[in-house]
Amino acid sequence: STGKDYIADEVGVLKLNMTPKDEVRAGDVGYIITGIKNAKEVKVGDTITTLENPCKEAIQGFEDVKPMVFAGIYPVNTDEFEELRDCMEKLQLNDASLTFELETSQALGFGFRCGFLGLLHMEIIQERLEREFNQTVITTVPNVSFIANTTKGTKIVVNNPSEMPDPVKIDTIEEPYIRDQIITSPEYIGNIITLCLGKRGLLMNQSYLTPTRVELIFEMPMTEIVFDFYDKLKSQTRGYASFDYTQIGFREADIVKMDILLNGDKVDALSALIH
Repeated sequence: STGKDYIADEVGVLKLNMTPKDEVRAGDVGYIITGIKNAKEVKVGDTITTLENPCKEAIQGFEDVKPMVFAGIYPVNTDEFEELRDCMEKLQLNDASLTFELETSQALGFGFRCGFLGLLHMEIIQERLEREFNQTVITTVPNVSFIANTTKGTKIVVNNPSEMPDPVKIDTIEEPYIRDQIITSPEYIGNIITLCLGKRGLLMNQSYLTPTRVELIFEMPMTEIVFDFYDKLKSQTRGYASFDYTQIGFREADIVKMDILLNGDKVDALSALIH
């Protein structure tokens, strides 16, 4: 997918340790050593082929990683911005699914708008910044991308509240939906249904896997789970609930921008898009 060429310095198979070989065949668990410096150039699920006798097309099913949860990361001391940039670039070397771009805030100064695969990914990046790079950072409230359909018929992807177009120019707004699967013991069904319905969820299915395990399938907006859903789910079920979700596309919703004023002045870092 990236169309890059490299020289394989060594190929081999993994049999408890790395064993160099002339070729890797079907059924081998192999490795290739090359001089690739940037993890962005190698994508999980991509197809590797030889230059002299290439395969006609890549194996089906490969998709670029799409970040789902967005949050701003700012250094506590504004002087440490360059240092934070270096740390983010180093993190990206071995985690190509992390995306970030420059962002400035009136309240917090210079920082980065980061895209994560999910909430767990976001927590891992925060932890790594603190543990491996000794960076103390401020993270803004996580949010998701919306699609604003304007009255002129164009689509605008809104990653953070400051990108939201003027309400007069907006025709409809779509928000991402997920299908989530919760497995728990039967005594907590009532608590979970109450929690999910309060988060605008729709109960799609309920089935007993075993007499002591029940599976609940909900469809709900992703906006509702990025803030405190997981903590509430764990406390409602005393920790006895597992939660997994998949994306199911965008649906129309009534979303507005809420601004917080301090002494009458808007603070962009505190703005939020809410239902």
